[in-house]
Amino acid sequence: MAYAPSSTPSGIHLPDTARELVKILVAGPFGVGKTTLIDSVSEIRPLHTEERLSEASAQVDDLDGVREKATTTVAIDFGRISLPGGIVLYLFGTPGQERFRALWEDIAYGALGALVLVDSRRIDASFDVLGMVEESGLPYAVAFNTFPDAPRHFTEEQLRAALDLEPTTPLVTCDARDADSSVDALLALVQHLIDRDPPEHR
Repeated sequence: MAYAPSSTPSGIHLPDTARELVKILVAGPFGVGKTTLIDSVSEIRPLHTEERLSEASAQVDDLDGVREKATTTVAIDFGRISLPGGIVLYLFGTPGQERFRALWEDIAYGALGALVLVDSRRIDASFDVLGMVEESGLPYAVAFNTFPDAPRHFTEEQLRAALDLEPTTPLVTCDARDADSSVDALLALVQHLIDRDPPEHR
């Protein structure tokens, strides 16, 4: 899908075409690209609550595979994107660390679904977040963020098996730095939500 967000996002007003507002979580482990994805698609200036990583936090957070990361989200990232058909997504990026579980549960309140980002270099880092999403009962889609050095040899069947996904759970790849790719991942989630609850059943 071709998508061109504003190069200078600053407006806060909803478009006149907006008719359905949807809260979506952007979830995933520490350093997987949640902030980057929201930055790439948001039509408003994104809100970030980040802190620099300290030596103390490095003792708690698993930096394996993300040694270059200097900050971490400690509350939320927030952005907004308008999709065709009058659907507006409010995107809430959640902290990826287990110690923020209580905050994660608060942020999840009222959400209709979650896009879970996964790093194929460290798939096991996603298990805790997937567990929280499943415990919450939220429908979700999984997007493998294609880091430059990520392994490319996995098949979809292998990835599904590694994450123990249901056959109906959408599984896509995306580049969180690229707006079109990230929008496609969000559209996969939106379509999943529509398929589960068609408009005529509401």
